[in-house]
Amino acid sequence: MLILVLCVCNFSLYFAKIGLGTPSRDFHVQVDTGSDILWVNCAGCIRCPRKSDLVELTPYDADASSTAKSVSCSDNFCSYVNQRSECHSGSTCQYVILYGDGSSTNGYLVRDVVHLDLVTGNRQTGSTNGTIIFGCGSKQSGQLGESQAAVDGIMGFGQSNSSFISQLASQGKVKRSFAHCLDNNNGGGIFVIGEVVSPKVKTTPMLSKSAHYSVNLNAIEVGNSVLKLSSDAFDSGDDKGVIIDSGTTLVYLPDAVYNPLMNQILASHQELNLHTVQDSFTCFHYIDKLDRFPTVTFQFDKSVSLAVYPREYLFQVREDTWCFGWQNGGLQTKGGASLTILGDMALSNKLVVYDIENQVIGWTNHNCSGGIQVKDEETGAIYTVGAHNLSWSSSLAITKLLTLVSFLIPFFCNIAL
Repeated sequence: MLILVLCVCNFSLYFAKIGLGTPSRDFHVQVDTGSDILWVNCAGCIRCPRKSDLVELTPYDADASSTAKSVSCSDNFCSYVNQRSECHSGSTCQYVILYGDGSSTNGYLVRDVVHLDLVTGNRQTGSTNGTIIFGCGSKQSGQLGESQAAVDGIMGFGQSNSSFISQLASQGKVKRSFAHCLDNNNGGGIFVIGEVVSPKVKTTPMLSKSAHYSVNLNAIEVGNSVLKLSSDAFDSGDDKGVIIDSGTTLVYLPDAVYNPLMNQILASHQELNLHTVQDSFTCFHYIDKLDRFPTVTFQFDKSVSLAVYPREYLFQVREDTWCFGWQNGGLQTKGGASLTILGDMALSNKLVVYDIENQVIGWTNHNCSGGIQVKDEETGAIYTVGAHNLSWSSSLAITKLLTLVSFLIPFFCNIAL
C-alpha cells in the first residue's frame, strides 16, 4: 500500500507531496481526477511561478537526477499526449495540456524515479519507489502561472493511458480503482488507490462515451421540492451527464439548471440582499444559522443520491458575508454546450470511490477525519488509515494534512482528455 501526503488549503486546492529523481527531491502537485498527465515545473522554465503562499516551490532539474531519461517521439507513450503537433523520430517528445479554465502548460516528457510512502500496517508507513513518465513544464499560462496559490505541478488521475494510475496499472502494479474522502469541517482527508473495505458505498455506472468520470443525473431536489428540468438539461453530446472532478473547487451548472436551483433555494430567503463579488460569486450578508438553508440532493442511476448541505455549498468571505458555491456555466463543449461539473464543494465529507475496472462511481457520507479501512492486496490484511497519521510539516496555518493511500498487488517490484 502506497501513501502520499496531501494537503488542502482553504480554497480547496488538494495537493500531494511526492519525491522525484535520484537523489530524491520533494514536489507538491495538485491531485486532479479531471486530467491525465503528471507534470512539474522545470528548471529554466520560461514562465513558471517563482514563489507561493502555500509551499516552497521546487523546479525539477533532469540534469541533477542520475535516473532521468528523456522520452523520444518514437516512444509509444508520446502518442498518448502529443496529438497537436508533429513529432520527428529522434526528437524529444513535447506535450501541451489545455485546462477548462483557460490555463495551459507545455514542455517535454521525461522518465524518472518516483518515491512514495508505503503502508506497512495500522497507521504505519515505510517507503518504496519506481519509474513513471511525466511532463517537465517549461511554460505555464493562466492561473498556473500565478504565484498566490501555486504548487509545483498537477498529478492527473484520469482514465487515459497517460494518467498516473493508468501507468501503474499497465505495469501490473495497482488496480485501476481509487477513492478520496475530503474533510471540509476539520480539514484534510484521505486519498486511496486500491480497495476500500469500510465504509461501503452504493455505486452508479460511469458513462462509457465520456473521457471524464461522468455519471447520469436524473433529478435535483431542493429540500423536499424536485426541480422541474427539461429531459435534455444535462445533454452535452458525448459528455452527457455530470462530471465528478476533484480538480474543480465549485459546482458548475448549465443556465437551465442553475436558475431554477437558485430560485428554489432563495424562495425561503427573500430577505437576502444579493451582491456579486469578484464578478463570479453571488453573496449576501448573513448572521443566522446555515441550517435554515435547504439541502440540495442530486439523484443518479441505481437509486444513488448525493446530498450537498448548506455548510458545503456556502462559503464565508467575511465574518458576516457568505457566498454560494453554485456557478452558472463553466467548461464548454466544442458545440458550445455547458458541462455540469461536481467539484470538491459537493464531494466533501463523503467517501467517493472511482472503480475504473468495473466502470462505476459511488459515495457515502463519512466523517473523513475518522479514517477508513482498506485491504492490502498482497496479504489480504485490513488496515485502518487515518487522515493525519503521516509526518508532514508546514508553516502555513491554512494548510491541512490529507493522506493518500495506494495498494500493491503481490508482484509489485518497482514503480495519464
